[in-house]
Amino acid sequence: MSANISLSTGHVHDHGGAGLMRACRYQGVRKDLLVEEVPVPEIGAGDALVRVVASGICRSDWHLWNGDLAWLGLDMPAPTTLGHEIGGVIERVGSGVRHVEPGMRVTIPFNLACGFCQYCRAGAQHLCDNQQFPFLVEGGGGWQQFIRVPTADVNCIPLPDGVDELTAAALGCRYMTAWRAVADRANVAGGEFVVVHGCGGVGLAAVQISAALGGRTIAVDIDDQKLATARAAGAFATLNVKGMDPTEVGAAIKDMSGGSGAEVAIDALGGTATTLGALYSLRKGGRLAQVGMTGRAEQGIVGVPLDLLVLQELSIIGSQGNPQSGYPRLLGLVASGRLNPTALVSRHVGLEEVQGVLEDMDEFKTTGYVIITRF
Repeated sequence: MSANISLSTGHVHDHGGAGLMRACRYQGVRKDLLVEEVPVPEIGAGDALVRVVASGICRSDWHLWNGDLAWLGLDMPAPTTLGHEIGGVIERVGSGVRHVEPGMRVTIPFNLACGFCQYCRAGAQHLCDNQQFPFLVEGGGGWQQFIRVPTADVNCIPLPDGVDELTAAALGCRYMTAWRAVADRANVAGGEFVVVHGCGGVGLAAVQISAALGGRTIAVDIDDQKLATARAAGAFATLNVKGMDPTEVGAAIKDMSGGSGAEVAIDALGGTATTLGALYSLRKGGRLAQVGMTGRAEQGIVGVPLDLLVLQELSIIGSQGNPQSGYPRLLGLVASGRLNPTALVSRHVGLEEVQGVLEDMDEFKTTGYVIITRF
């Protein structure tokens, strides 16, 4: 672990022989979270018990707290523990675990995979037919001191030297999602214009990754502070689109990219305004990597200019998460210093502060990644 960060040790409290831990628990849609002591999870033969050293507070957690994703089937039980950006240390493993062991420092993908379905066997674990999320697994969820990780040999990703647990949490969802969108799905090449729409957690990561891969990156948002952060992350130009319609956004981006438009657009927010703005900003033959998802208002349906796609041979490429098989390359670039997720960490908090962070997200007041490091 890096010497310049101070993280809690997360020891189990033994109350009358029962192993208890502190957890920040979801109580229902828009209800105040409750920090309380709960039993340390029990593990099965294929599981690992991981001590959480750092855990991110993602906008997806905010959406779950709001009930925004119920239409997708993510109707949260209560009480439960949210959190899916996790860096930690394996405490113990079940009798059937063969490839990871106690003491290993690990990150836990938010797309927990089974390891045996057709997609897992093909290395596309993020598309697993039996996919689970940490916050819906019994004993899972990163906003607590210990979590149970099922199918540990697949879902505990060892961290190389040079990548600490804070970094693992920082890349745990938003960063690794941006990595796949930029590097694998959009396949950004050096010298290409890349326009990133939305400079939240995914967007800032996309800016940094695109710049590291040699993209000429333009960051788009309606918040000047977020655009300043994007410039610090590697954007060579920024555009505040407050009050602009999608066609105006596209015209402005084309002016900024030599008149033709960008080869690649990343929609890191999702919804009619950003998706259409991204499409209109592309040059002929351009490709849009769609990462952001819609909310309750649109419920997954956005009208697109279909004739434009045909006449200009544009591509829309969906991108979600990152397969477990894709971590070695990503972690290698982080360990080498070419990528730096922790540069996007804006604040460390304790469990009691999570409620306030979610409330700040109501007004888009958070910038970068807020990480729980005090449990």
